[in-house]
Amino acid sequence: MTSQSIRVLLVDDHAVVRAGYGRLLKMAGDIEVVGEADSGERAYALSREQDFDVIVMDLSLPGMSGIEATRRICSRNPGTRILVFSVHEEEIFVRRALAAGATGYIGKRAVADVLIDAVRQVAKGKRYIGAALVDEEAAPAEIDSPLSCLSSREFEIFRLLASGASVNAIADELFLSPKTVANHASRLRAKLGVGGTADLTRLAIRTGVVGL
Repeated sequence: MTSQSIRVLLVDDHAVVRAGYGRLLKMAGDIEVVGEADSGERAYALSREQDFDVIVMDLSLPGMSGIEATRRICSRNPGTRILVFSVHEEEIFVRRALAAGATGYIGKRAVADVLIDAVRQVAKGKRYIGAALVDEEAAPAEIDSPLSCLSSREFEIFRLLASGASVNAIADELFLSPKTVANHASRLRAKLGVGGTADLTRLAIRTGVVGL
């Protein structure tokens, strides 16, 4: 690696995935993975300990979600450049991540060259959005979405509830108590004006949070 290498923090909760993408980025020649994190909490802690040119951030993480980690990191240091690299390619996730402070967003179905190019562009401070993820002109901003009132944590619990997860399962995944999850669920239902799980799921499908 040269002194001009792009220093990357790779955030994904699967060690095998991190290893694979780490090798891929290393092959680029001008990118160096100098840190790894398996959770949003760890990513936030590492971002406070050292500087990275780009943080490659997954969204589906145990505990703090990638969107919440992005928000906290960028709130503390607005100059941080974060590239979201996620299986979630629905527009609402892209807009949520960008609103939280991310500089770029690509889907995990993207070819290897796209990841490398995205890292390089984001390192320069340029916004990079994967092809066909968001139509900035045709698509309405999320402020027009009924989900815009939800916090990052509420949005994550909304997504999991709509996907069929139980309160206890969500509590285990997010490292919260079932009571805390239930309180969040009650609050988000009130905000959205929905009653049971069926109504919540229909709203999630309509807004693109979950598929049919």
